[in-house]
Amino acid sequence: MRTVIDKMPGGFFIYRADGNEEIIYANEAILRIFNCDTMEEFKELTGNSFRGIVHPDDLDEVEKSIGEQITESKYDLDYVEYRIIQKGGEIRWIEDYGHFTHSELYGDVFYVFVGDATEKRKRQEEEKRREQLELRNQIDAYDKKLEMINREQLRRLELIDGLSIDYESIFHLDFNEGIFHPYQVSERIYNSFKDKKYELSVFAEFLSNYAKDWVYPEDMEFFLKAVDYEYIKEQLSGNKVYHVNYRIVKNGEIEHMQLCVVNVGNVRNGSQVVVGCRSNDDAVRHETVQNRLLEEAMIQAKSSNKAKDVLLANMSHDIRTPMNAIIGFTALAKAHLKDSEKLQGFLNKIEDSGQDLLQLLDDMLELSRLETSRDHLMEAECNLHDIMEEVEADILPKAQAKGIRFSLEANGIVHPYIYSNRDYLMQIFLRIAGNAVNYTKKGGEIGFSVVEQRASDQFAIFQFTIEDTGIGISESFITHIFEPFEREKNTTLSGVRGTGLGLSIVKNIVEMMGGTIEVSSIFGKGSRFIVTLNLKLQDKGGRQKELPLIRKEHHTEKGKILVVEDNRINLEIMTALLTDAGYVVDTAENGSVAVKMLKNSQPNEYFLVLMDIQMPVMDGHTATRKIRRLANSTLANIPIIALSANAFEEDRKKSMECGMNAHLAKPVNMKELLGLIEGIA
Repeated sequence: MRTVIDKMPGGFFIYRADGNEEIIYANEAILRIFNCDTMEEFKELTGNSFRGIVHPDDLDEVEKSIGEQITESKYDLDYVEYRIIQKGGEIRWIEDYGHFTHSELYGDVFYVFVGDATEKRKRQEEEKRREQLELRNQIDAYDKKLEMINREQLRRLELIDGLSIDYESIFHLDFNEGIFHPYQVSERIYNSFKDKKYELSVFAEFLSNYAKDWVYPEDMEFFLKAVDYEYIKEQLSGNKVYHVNYRIVKNGEIEHMQLCVVNVGNVRNGSQVVVGCRSNDDAVRHETVQNRLLEEAMIQAKSSNKAKDVLLANMSHDIRTPMNAIIGFTALAKAHLKDSEKLQGFLNKIEDSGQDLLQLLDDMLELSRLETSRDHLMEAECNLHDIMEEVEADILPKAQAKGIRFSLEANGIVHPYIYSNRDYLMQIFLRIAGNAVNYTKKGGEIGFSVVEQRASDQFAIFQFTIEDTGIGISESFITHIFEPFEREKNTTLSGVRGTGLGLSIVKNIVEMMGGTIEVSSIFGKGSRFIVTLNLKLQDKGGRQKELPLIRKEHHTEKGKILVVEDNRINLEIMTALLTDAGYVVDTAENGSVAVKMLKNSQPNEYFLVLMDIQMPVMDGHTATRKIRRLANSTLANIPIIALSANAFEEDRKKSMECGMNAHLAKPVNMKELLGLIEGIA
């Protein structure tokens, strides 16, 4: 997905709707628009915020317009035009199509599509002034003689006026009189037309010279045929309009152009014709931009055998279904506040739907990250027996709930102590085994076995096999099983929620780890997945049992928990949840305040700090380093747990390196958090 978005010809970026309006993501086209070579240059130029993108003189008006449009828009959409300052100081105009939404992971955000509107705006401003004056004079003249004006002639004028908005050159051809009128011409052909009326032979000569000077050689023959008078009449004999797409060479680069030929006279003979010419490289009108981008995405997707109907069906269903549940059950909860049993049921369903949305977002981000960071594989000491037991603990209850027999065979492991990425191993096994549970019916079986094929002094090859007696995979689909968004049956038909990202993520992880994944299946009888990994073995002296993530501290009296969080809503939620769990909570709005509170506190007054990472004034990492350097050893060694929207393995590593004891991703799993707290209290 990241590759698809990065290769879009139009700019696309995501930024937070609150705070300093931080830019979360920007594609490659944004760099070109700002004349930046790298993302670092772009961040330095804009301060990595939306406010840094917009020209200072336009900022207040732009933000006001966005706010008003989002307030009035049924679908949280907005459209604005504003200036930007490129690297090098050049000022350009851009079109901004924004969509406001709320993400559980990032909070309120804007998705924005942009395109360069500088040339279009210049043409519009220059041409409109001239055309408006000319058209106003014509209209005034026609108003005086309105009863004498033929309705057909007025209709042609209105059509030309409408075309002038999008087309840089417009000509009216009158085959009956043998003349043509150049109503509007572009800069490249401006010198060719000084008068208002010419014979058609002049137009034919112009087209021939235009083709020689501008049209791409391979398109020249086609272009000249398409603008031949007899060909135009033939095409318009049964149609009101036809289009001619061709290419020109401009400044050594190819630009796509389009002619729009409209019959404004007699339908049969096409005696009155309007020809409009425009660049197809410019951004399309606001009401069609979403469809155009989706079509371009589908063209890219076809190269990887992605199906448009599968993408739309699964993505739309799997986003709208939980959203509909959240909205619907929220309304029901408000209507049944006094019925605690119903209210609890509604809240549980809202929570389940929120988790579905979060999983979808996590999968899309994970796939994008894997496609762009294959070289970043962090490994640590792992115990394969422990990993297999955790897989069994997760899958077995789900299988039993459906009446499925699950078996684990790990006796083939000779060297369980390895170096690898534990989280990635768990993802591989849980995603494949989870699919087996989803697609195996009651009474079926799922087997998970591990075999160590051969070993050297430092490495061993492990073969992990997960097989089931489920519905199987057809021969026609099995070759597409690992492609993103591919599913043999969509969500509605299969009854299993998902967008087909899981196995694509698995394949990316396996390949990043230097392994292979194979699948075989008999439709209607079951499937088998075999993952083969070459894993480095630990030294014999390194096979100690892993220490707990956080050591238990014994206090004669349990102290308070300090929650450090800059977002008021998140702070209110965390405080309420911890208070309901029986803990006393103090709060700090940023890292600087937290350091001061701890420094001025008594030893053991606080027994734990829950620390956000991204905060104004002082971030969580900096605050943690300052706490670890406090003079009082009890305060300096207080357990600190990171609570952050940054959920990747690199983020966890940064938290550990700065001195934190654990890292939990938002939205926080309270059961997991309370388990960690109980180990400390």
